Parts: sequence; C-alpha cells; structure tokens
Amino acid sequence: MRGLRVVAFAVAACVAAIGIAHAQDATTLKKTMPGQWELSTTERSKTCVVTMKGDAAGQGFKLELEPACKTTLPFTKDIVAWSVRGLDIVRLQDATGEAVIDFTEVEAGIFEGLRQGEGVYILQDLAAARSMAKSMDQMIGDWSMVRGNGQPVCGLTLTNTEAGPDNFQVFLKPKCDPAIAQFNPAQWRLERGQIVLMSKSGEAWQFEADDNAQWRRVPDTADPLIMLRQ
Repeated sequence: MRGLRVVAFAVAACVAAIGIAHAQDATTLKKTMPGQWELSTTERSKTCVVTMKGDAAGQGFKLELEPACKTTLPFTKDIVAWSVRGLDIVRLQDATGEAVIDFTEVEAGIFEGLRQGEGVYILQDLAAARSMAKSMDQMIGDWSMVRGNGQPVCGLTLTNTEAGPDNFQVFLKPKCDPAIAQFNPAQWRLERGQIVLMSKSGEAWQFEADDNAQWRRVPDTADPLIMLRQ
C-alpha cells in the first residue's frame, strides 16, 4: 500500500507540475503577444496588420485591424478580440468568443493557423515580417556558384516570380558544372535564414550565410559549394 501511495503522490506531483507549466506558458503568451503583428497568406501575397492590446475586451483582449484587412482578408471582418486558449493557442475570435482562426507557434515569433477550405495563414511579428520581405528582395537577381578555391561553376538567377506556395522561380545560366546542371533547380525560397534551391524531382540544396557574406551549401564539405551575389 505504501508503494501505491508513493506512485499516486508522484503522479499527482507530475500533474501539478504540468498544470503549472501550462499556466506559465499561457501567461507568457498573454504578456508577449501585445504589439503589432502581420497576418498573411503563406506566400505573403495578402497581408494585414493586427495590433493586439493587453486591455480586457469581453471574453478576450482588445485588438485593432488596419482598415484594409476586411478587403484583403475577408474573414477578418468577424474578428473583434484575441485570447490565449489552452497551453499555446492564440485565438482571434468573434463577439461570442468563438474562434475565427486559431494559431499555434511553429518557431519563435511565427504562428500558423488553418481555415478549413481556405488554407494556412501566418501570424508573425510585424517588424520581423517586414525584415524578411526586405531580405527576400535582396536575394532577387544574378548569382554565381563557385567552389571553395574560387573557381566559378555556374551562374543562376533568383526571381520573385511565384512558383507555388512560398516558392519562386530560379533559372540556371548556360555552361554549368555537370553536377549542378543535373540537379537543375527550378524553384527557391528563403527558409529560416537559409536559401533553399529545389529541383523538379523534389531534391533540395540548402545554403547558409557565413561570416564573409557568402552562402555556403550545408552540410559543409572539403570542397564546398558557395553562392555569391553578382
């Protein structure tokens, strides 16, 4: 019996600890969410600024939508407040407290939400979103691929022409190294600070910026492949 009591006590302690952790996470979200956020489609073709506030409003907290939101993203016309539900759900809700869209954090400062029949929407810090957009603009143009010894092996052009959700067209220039010509990337995107090139077959190469403002293919090798802005 004593063993059972010990087990029961341990289970109760775990449950209590989980409850505290949940409360702490929810409390943290309530403190960190107030501010300006960008609500957008995944490819950012439609964007809307949401200002979340810490003031209570009915069953949640106050928020403001920029005037263009209701035209750009029609579902936002029903949003009147925000709240935190459960452990980690940020809810944009209607006047009755029902969800218009629920978001969960997928990485620091970036939340994803799904609306059935419409698709996935992104909620992220406004300053970070605009910085990302600026970074994307800086990527567009002509690039050169070189080996670690500086020998050019291919030229390519990154464009802002959409080629699917979050992806854009890329074109190789003539006379590329056979290995790169065989890979033959058709799309690119900027993902978590990396340039990702993708072939028609679904193969992907990732490049990370190094300390010399170059983009090196990862994982690194003894004969690295480097992308340089032209």
